[in-house]
Amino acid sequence: MHVPIIMPQLGESIAEAAIINFLVQPGDQVEADQDIIEVETDKATMTVASPCKGKIEKFTAHLNESYAVGAVLGQIEVTPEQAVHLGLDISAPAKTAETEHVSKAPASSFNKSRVQPTVRGLPVPANAKGASYLSPRLRARMDELGLHAADLAGVAGSGAAGRVTVEDFEKYIASLEKHKLTGASSMRVAVADAMRRSWTRPIATVGLPVILDAVLAHRKTCSPKPGPALYALRALAMALSENSAVAGRLVGNKIVHPSSIDVGFAVEAEDGVLVPVLRGADKKPLAELVGRYDELVDLARQRKLPLDATGGSVATVTNFGTFGLIWATPIPLPEQTIVLGLGAGRKMPHWDEAKGQFVPVTEAYLTLSFDHRVLDGGAAGRLLQRIAELMKQPELL
Repeated sequence: MHVPIIMPQLGESIAEAAIINFLVQPGDQVEADQDIIEVETDKATMTVASPCKGKIEKFTAHLNESYAVGAVLGQIEVTPEQAVHLGLDISAPAKTAETEHVSKAPASSFNKSRVQPTVRGLPVPANAKGASYLSPRLRARMDELGLHAADLAGVAGSGAAGRVTVEDFEKYIASLEKHKLTGASSMRVAVADAMRRSWTRPIATVGLPVILDAVLAHRKTCSPKPGPALYALRALAMALSENSAVAGRLVGNKIVHPSSIDVGFAVEAEDGVLVPVLRGADKKPLAELVGRYDELVDLARQRKLPLDATGGSVATVTNFGTFGLIWATPIPLPEQTIVLGLGAGRKMPHWDEAKGQFVPVTEAYLTLSFDHRVLDGGAAGRLLQRIAELMKQPELL
């Protein structure tokens, strides 16, 4: 008697996962709920557990290939007694709903659920929908290959009004084979798709310098020490708690206010960026956030973020200063209106009215990128001024 190993639903918005490791081998005895396969989604590395006790007969899934939720990944051989214990009707396997999943389905049936994320080595973004100035025939061809109009940015169209024709497209696809090609990871594809969707909105950026001396002095008195980005995150959360409309999303003719000030922060991981989330960041003082912040940074770098620490945030903080950058224009996530950026601190001359002279200070730029449909420059500037004001009083954070 065989029981299928099914790709589970690994998260609310996760439709597929790639196989990256088999933790057991065919012939191994396994227990119920034992981790047997390691998979990678666009958010984290997770495991698939055995649905029952038994012996691994075979894996039909392959390493480094992606499979949709519900796809059959392999089979476990169980005894008749175990099958009865699982509630399977072994008396008429060909006629029961349970055994349609359970037994000797042909290998071709497993392939039907398999997701093919690449075409001849070409990385493809998720959720391709086509775009304007593409003929219905070309759109159909792109949908067939899983491509989006953004992938044709480098193609010079030869059609009327500069349109990309099907012939242009086929020549472009064929020409790619002459170049070195590497597969895009699931995370890189997810980041690309998120940024493409974000850029469908009018995005603007404002910035101003903030003096970090008070933050750096306060940090020396703390144990454990919060990083500058966490000071910025806490200041942003407090500012948003005073006026949540600026973090709202425009849906039709309504501004949807956030129900909770959950703020994410960007963490560089292998081949992409993850955004762990601190829930209720406006309700917890800085000292209470440090431990959870450090824990999530470590988990993000391992690609092992828990589901309750991903998604649903109203804003993101990104510390591009860690790369030595003093100014940048980050893009808000598709479900967010704003993203706060912090640049590298530098020693700069600052005029001191009391002393009547220039004094050295550590200064960094704060940038705020925002959906211009929701915020205008004035509102964005006032929010940024409030964040800078709070960072000058770190004892209040």
